[in-house]
Amino acid sequence: MNIWFYTLVSVIVVSLISLIGIITLPFKNGKVRKILIYFVSFSAGGLLGDVFIHLLPESTAKLGFGINISLYVLIGIVTYFIVEKIIRWQHCHTRNHTHPFSFMIIYGDAVHNFIDGLIIGASYLVNLETGVATTLAVLFHEIPQEIGDFGTLLHGGLTKSRALLFNFLSAITSILGAIVVLSLKSYADNLISFLIPFAAGGFIYIAGADLIPELHKEVKISKSILQLFSFIIGVLVMLSLVYF
Repeated sequence: MNIWFYTLVSVIVVSLISLIGIITLPFKNGKVRKILIYFVSFSAGGLLGDVFIHLLPESTAKLGFGINISLYVLIGIVTYFIVEKIIRWQHCHTRNHTHPFSFMIIYGDAVHNFIDGLIIGASYLVNLETGVATTLAVLFHEIPQEIGDFGTLLHGGLTKSRALLFNFLSAITSILGAIVVLSLKSYADNLISFLIPFAAGGFIYIAGADLIPELHKEVKISKSILQLFSFIIGVLVMLSLVYF
């Protein structure tokens, strides 16, 4: 029972980080929207940094870099491609002014947070100290990612309240992940071994197919340089988390 208690408290705390966008509420929409494209850039850098600095190294450390990892990544890319096709098809047949990449961010974040829940739950199965350490690592990881995701959702056309709501709903999938891993202890390693490279493929797709093309719509040199700077900051933040 203690494992369940500590795990659920941990994933609930991690989920609440998704509400960090509340800090923007006092500011007028016009001021916030002027910097949204830089949140998109930061998010793209953060996603790719997460893939190549955290997710893939973690997968290969466990399984080695074999054909299975490559296939799981490709399955992730193909799955996200199919999901976006479905989203865009529905988008064309409804009066929806929200950009499709907003839904891709929500979907991708939901998968990623589900994996975080799996990892936190699995770490508490080892011992309490490992569980707490893993929770802290996930918290540090989530703060910059949730800031980037929130800004990207606003840029995609969501209001602040809807962006907060959807960001939170995608975050609570970590609770589901924790419940799954604690309920299926014997299958925990297999689930994580597949889902981590799968999520990496999804993040590569979102950054490469949705966010970076959005950045290329801006051709002004000064703003493009700021975009590049924001992108690099996103990567560097992910790199800095290695040392926590």
